[in-house]
Amino acid sequence: MQRIQGIIPPMVTPFCADGSIDEEALRAEVRFMIKTGVHGLAVCGSTGEGHTLSDEETRRITEWTTDEAAGRIPIITGIITNSTDSAVRRAQAIADLGPAALQVTPVHYVFRPGDDDMYRHFDTIADRTGIPVIIYNVIPWSYLMPPLLTRILRDSPGVIGVKQSASDMKALADLLLLCGEAGILDRVRILSAVDALLQPSFVLGSHGAIAAILTAVPDWCVALWNAVRAGDSANSLRLHRNLLRLWNAIEGPNLPANVRTVMHARGREGGLPRPPMSPSSPEQTWRIHAALAAAE
Repeated sequence: MQRIQGIIPPMVTPFCADGSIDEEALRAEVRFMIKTGVHGLAVCGSTGEGHTLSDEETRRITEWTTDEAAGRIPIITGIITNSTDSAVRRAQAIADLGPAALQVTPVHYVFRPGDDDMYRHFDTIADRTGIPVIIYNVIPWSYLMPPLLTRILRDSPGVIGVKQSASDMKALADLLLLCGEAGILDRVRILSAVDALLQPSFVLGSHGAIAAILTAVPDWCVALWNAVRAGDSANSLRLHRNLLRLWNAIEGPNLPANVRTVMHARGREGGLPRPPMSPSSPEQTWRIHAALAAAE
């Protein structure tokens, strides 16, 4: 298994005005990310509007990213679907490309599976595809609590990690504690998607992060990871303040568009959101530029 740790930005999908995907913009962003020193890349997640992608589009994005990365960093592919079978089909469509892992949400329709059903969902995907699975714990009405996550990580060998989202720092702390008590923390990966609190996430012992703020400013986040690991608390707190200001400016329902606005402000091409989502509003754009200008 490729090493999954550190700063793993979830890339935007650069859509063109006609809804197609801009291959060259995506490849250019992969090259940029690698130059900043990131430790991996995730594609087709929520920042990449994976819920709008077809199986074929997921394959193309994974293929282009994997080709451009050329084995230098691990590539994780997001799977956002509403049934076990559809998740397996999408994963099988990319299996030959050798992704390091799948980042899989619980089903995101209004009905929540029971805990045993949740276990079977992730275990079946890992078993039928042979690809390691990271649970993307983000769907409010299909939320998995730390005891259930720990059970899945302990009992399903193909499920190798959790991306803890939903701004739930307590769940992240509990998950790290429970996995440690279960003796599995050394073989699983607990990754933070609590964008506003990456610095304390790293201090608590998370194995890294897959979070939208990483895509907006990967260089700041790599510097934060390195500062925490070096015990440089003054620098890590400075970076935390910069990231918090920026997160307060981009957080919202139009998050993928707002990440693109940061990218554009910093000279990168992120394309357009996929309809019905629109670009950032003028007010949001102003707030983003103000937060960037306030960086210490």
